[in-house]
Amino acid sequence: MKLPEQANLNKKKAWFTKQGTIKPKGISVLSEGLIETETLSPTTTIPLVIKPAIKGVNLIAWADKNQDLLKSQLLKHGAILFRNFEVQKITEFEEFIKTISGGLLEYRERSSPRSQVSGHVYTSTDYPAKHSIFPHNEHSYSHTWPMKLFFFCVTPAEEGGETPIADCRRVLQHIDPKIVERFREKKWMYVRNYGDGFGLSWQTVFQTTERIKVEEYCRCNDIEFEWKDGDRLKTSQIREAIATHPQTGEHVWFNHATFFHVSTLESPMRETLLAEFKEENLPNNTYYGDGSPIEPSVLNKLRQAYLDEAVAFRWKSGDILMLDNMLTAHSRRPFVGPRRVLFGMSEPYSYRNI
Repeated sequence: MKLPEQANLNKKKAWFTKQGTIKPKGISVLSEGLIETETLSPTTTIPLVIKPAIKGVNLIAWADKNQDLLKSQLLKHGAILFRNFEVQKITEFEEFIKTISGGLLEYRERSSPRSQVSGHVYTSTDYPAKHSIFPHNEHSYSHTWPMKLFFFCVTPAEEGGETPIADCRRVLQHIDPKIVERFREKKWMYVRNYGDGFGLSWQTVFQTTERIKVEEYCRCNDIEFEWKDGDRLKTSQIREAIATHPQTGEHVWFNHATFFHVSTLESPMRETLLAEFKEENLPNNTYYGDGSPIEPSVLNKLRQAYLDEAVAFRWKSGDILMLDNMLTAHSRRPFVGPRRVLFGMSEPYSYRNI
């Protein structure tokens, strides 16, 4: 298997570990003087930062009375950061999500290690601190995904640990139209192998120990499956690479084709997996929808499109970040010291609706 040029991988890693963050600029006051809004810089529109203009503004009460404003601003910016509202408790975070968009969703068809904290509030990820997590849209590999994502910073890392985000409308614009058309025609395929000691088990991913329930889920969600010796499972699913946002009508780059490709993994994890497994047996990998390999040059361009649009900010305790999951990808930088960022999802949407 050909791998992307090491220089490009080093460039990606350097971006996640060294690039600075942007400080807010451009304040305006809204909603009868109770809150003020900022953008991070004159050249970026994400995230919109909303802060109280006076002490004592209750975020949940304010959000409840300003639903239309929040909906319109989220569709415009794709990401809103609520800061300095003195949110401290997980119950407040849960109540905020319920106020904005109803009940929280269970984490099904899992790909990232997460711990359940309360109800359907989870840790954002339990992935080791020394590794970066590449930009992606939550559950774009699934038939059904959440339209809204919420992150709550309880404890920011001593160093690093930012959650870079990227506007997927602009990511799409960065990609060569010929590449876009190729993915539009072929779609993309996600192949996953469970039970070899790497990654999550199928029992964890599907939240069951019964094979019949896994098979039922796969059939209902257009996932091909094959049971292998030793209680191992192989799945594959073909998905669209470009989606149309149901409310704005905008086209977005919405897939995990880059994220799950083995070449996107950091070294030495990438080399370890390639030495341990044949390509068809890798824990995760992606292809064009017809099963043909995605060219290394294409993968390099796709990775760069995300990184060109990524914007980062330093977490503060009490921050809540709300994302439109189709408009905005998210990621994570490596970090040092304790870090606790919680996560919730809401408003399921399906390919069947497109």
